[in-house]
Amino acid sequence: MNDKVFAKPIKKQFEFDAEVAAVFDDMLQRSVPFYKESQKITQFFALKALQNGGIAYDLGCSTATMLISISKKLQCKAELIGLDNSEAMLEQARKKCEAFNADILLECADILEYDYKEAELFISNYTLQFVRPLIREELVKKIATSLKKEGIFIFSEKVISHHPKLNKDLIECYYDFKKEQGYSEYEIMQKREALENVLVPYSEDENIKMVKNCGFSHSEVLFRWANFATFIAIK
Repeated sequence: MNDKVFAKPIKKQFEFDAEVAAVFDDMLQRSVPFYKESQKITQFFALKALQNGGIAYDLGCSTATMLISISKKLQCKAELIGLDNSEAMLEQARKKCEAFNADILLECADILEYDYKEAELFISNYTLQFVRPLIREELVKKIATSLKKEGIFIFSEKVISHHPKLNKDLIECYYDFKKEQGYSEYEIMQKREALENVLVPYSEDENIKMVKNCGFSHSEVLFRWANFATFIAIK
C-alpha cells in the first residue's frame, strides 16, 4: 500500500499504529535515502557475525524486513529474534515471515526491559532516535553487556549537524529527496510536526561517543547520505 498517512490533517503525535504499519514498508522505501543499500551493508556484517551461528536481536524490528533478508542468506543455524512494542507492526511481520517461510521469533516487548540472552549481534534500524535521550544510553549499555566479546551492534539513525547552516541545508536536501519520491510539501510538513519531540536525533559524533561510553571498543560509520547514517560498534 502507498503511504498517504500524512496527506490529511494530523490529530496526534507520530506513533507506530495500524495505519502506519499497513504502509510502513512503502514509507521506509520513500522516506529513507538509499534504504536498500544501508540494509545490504547491515546484512553483510550481520552474516559475518553469525557465520558460526548464535543469536541476533533486531530492536524495533517493525515488519521484520531486515531479519527476513538475513534468514534467506544464513549458511548455518542461528536464532533470529525481532522485538517491537507495536502489535500492529508485528502483525505485518508475522504475515511476511509466513509468506517467506522465515524462522524468526517475534515478540511484543519493551526493548528497555527485555531480558536478553548473550548474543553475537544486535541491530537497531532507526529505533534509538525514538528512545528518550535520558534513557538511550542505558539501553546501549544493556546491549553492550548482552553481547559476546567482539560482538557487533549495527544501528542506523537520522543525524544532525551542530553547524546551524549546514544542518538547515541537510534538512532541505532531505526534503528535496522526499519530494522526488512523490511526497507533497503538505505531507512533509505534517510528518515533521507529528515527529516533533518524538524523534530526537544525535549528531554522528554524539552517536559514536555514546556507544564508546557504553562499553564498545570501536565505532564508525559504514554508510552515510546527508543526515542519515548507518553505524557499526564492536564490543
